Amino acid sequence: VMDATEQKTLEGRVAQAQKMEAVGNLAGGIAHDFNNVLTAIIGFSDLLLQTHRPSDPAYRDIKNIQSAANRAAGLVKGLLGFSRKQTQRVSVFNLGELTSDMLPVLKTQCGEKIELKTHSERDLWYVRADSDQLYQVILNLVRNARDAMPNGGKLTINTRNVTERESQKMRDVVGFKPGEYVLVEVADTGTGMSPEVMAKIFEPFFTTKGVGKGTGLGLASVYGIVKQSGGFIQPESEIGKGTSFKIFLPRHFVEEGEEVATAMPETIAAAKKQLKATDLTGTGRVLLVEDEVEVRQFAVRALKRQGYQVLEATDGVEALEIMAENEGKIDIVVSDVVMPEMDGPSLFKELRKRNPSIKVIFVSGYPNEAFRESMHSDDFAFLPKPFSLPQLAAKVKEELAK
Repeated sequence: VMDATEQKTLEGRVAQAQKMEAVGNLAGGIAHDFNNVLTAIIGFSDLLLQTHRPSDPAYRDIKNIQSAANRAAGLVKGLLGFSRKQTQRVSVFNLGELTSDMLPVLKTQCGEKIELKTHSERDLWYVRADSDQLYQVILNLVRNARDAMPNGGKLTINTRNVTERESQKMRDVVGFKPGEYVLVEVADTGTGMSPEVMAKIFEPFFTTKGVGKGTGLGLASVYGIVKQSGGFIQPESEIGKGTSFKIFLPRHFVEEGEEVATAMPETIAAAKKQLKATDLTGTGRVLLVEDEVEVRQFAVRALKRQGYQVLEATDGVEALEIMAENEGKIDIVVSDVVMPEMDGPSLFKELRKRNPSIKVIFVSGYPNEAFRESMHSDDFAFLPKPFSLPQLAAKVKEELAK
């Protein structure tokens, strides 16, 4: 029988979970609209940069606009992480290998005052998740731990298996389902948090840091990524003693012939470097389908500048009319997902009926793993908004080369 205190605690946890879900849905919707706006800002600033030399006074102003837009894009990415609507590139990997590969980065983040120790259980089970996102999760938790120990301290990262029997001890915890898990725990000997602060740590834009020292999206995106990965996060903290975050990710049973990835995710810097080194010009006829006027204008000009012939449509219905008028003459379709009249998925089905081999790239400010599943097909490429001129041109060139 549950006493009044337990009942009140349970009701509080359920209410908090419902509140987080509601805020998450709102955040996801806002993020979608912002990504369209940011695509236009980043895109047009790319076009402007091409008309100015680095020595021009306006060049630095344009770079500052682009820098601010990219920072805003980072905030939006955090919102999408919290709302569990980020695109996931799922692979099977060993979580212990990931933390081991991250050590040089983590040591740099911690500095000399903090003693960093990691331990991984032998014969660790595999997990199936997005290694790039879990890299960000661990990095965010380590940064938070570092900031909680301004005078130094000890930071430990442990990974181990959790049997179903052990997980049964947590069966009364709201939102936790007993089962087999791989646990990664990030623990510090920092200042700790009060129960009042603990109740709000996963809310977007909540931060205890000073103005300009944090957006408050770090832990919100950690929460969203863990949830989207089918996992569970359990924070524990005591004032003056420190804080720990336990992340439980479901054990993945590797099937025969299933590929196991090396844990280290492809870094964003490497991807950017690759873009700069590549010749982005190309030939071919592109049909661009986008209902947002500014995004469409930028994308059309960007692709024409790279050497492509571009036809444009504002929705799926108009796109099909253009396809019919140019039968066999269009090499690739670049389309938004959410549009009036006819959306991206409906257009994709119609395109496949008429031309089974047509290449398609979807662009969206509301990327979602469920979108790919709802398509019942993997035979298309995806470019999340906001994207830059080099990213769009590189994607089109890459797909046409296949």
